Amino acid sequence: MMVADMNRLERAARVSMSGFQDADPPASPRSSHLSLRLGAVAVLAALVLTAAWQLT
Repeated sequence: MMVADMNRLERAARVSMSGFQDADPPASPRSSHLSLRLGAVAVLAALVLTAAWQLT
């Protein structure tokens, strides 16, 4: 069975089970931006702590 066939079957199953409603709502851009910000803050904090440790 090809991947395209499996995708079609999965879509058909979702439609029949959910009554034409999308089972997976799209992720809001706000949450992805928040996780990127938290990741950037964590990396910056690690860099600052590493620099402070190297200077002492």
